[in-house]
Amino acid sequence: MKGTAILFQEQDITFIENVDHSIYVELKDQCGNANCKCKLDEKIVEFGLVSPVFWHEDEVDWDYGY
Repeated sequence: MKGTAILFQEQDITFIENVDHSIYVELKDQCGNANCKCKLDEKIVEFGLVSPVFWHEDEVDWDYGY
């Protein structure tokens, strides 16, 4: 199942589109840690402190807003 992971950071909100639900679970398990990271497109991406993390199944319709 693919969808969008939504990561809330201190000053930013990061949207990761078209990722497997397993990536969301991995990020959610690291929620609150100072060094949240995951593997995307064969690269390790570090997000720093993330809290909370949400999941939106399928793609986000940016023209409509969700």
